Amino acid sequence: MNLSFRIKHYFFRAFREFFVYNHSSLEFRAKLFALVIAVNEEAKVDNYVLVKSISMDTYKNDEDRAHLLTVSTKEIVQKVRACNELDVDRLIFNIQRELRNIPRYAKKIEVEKLRGLLQFTYDEDTLHYQENILEFLEKLKAETLKKRKKHIEIDEETLESRY
Repeated sequence: MNLSFRIKHYFFRAFREFFVYNHSSLEFRAKLFALVIAVNEEAKVDNYVLVKSISMDTYKNDEDRAHLLTVSTKEIVQKVRACNELDVDRLIFNIQRELRNIPRYAKKIEVEKLRGLLQFTYDEDTLHYQENILEFLEKLKAETLKKRKKHIEIDEETLESRY
């Protein structure tokens, strides 16, 4: 990697919330991808290639945002694997907390897209664990959309009036 890329990457990582439009939304998506990837100890580069592909679709070919989502996902997975500041349970708790605070994020839980990551899992126990996580996310999404429907509508109206 060349020096200019490293410097740019360092600044984006350090000041991401200032430079990136809707940073918290992107970070929420990264947590979802990371949750599914992190439980697979044999996760390979293919997982991140798929994340990049999905994010290119999600962000309508905005390569910078897609790359940023991929890098953010990788960073979260590394934190989970390092076991020093984040683990799977805490990641799940963070996702639940964010949904309580910003219920419209439930619409960002796209289980079918996340399910694509399962194709890279070869251990049967890990695969079942990932399927349970996806089922949990699906229920969490449905509950949030049902219970907080009015709040989500008000939130979205407020956002539309800003832009």
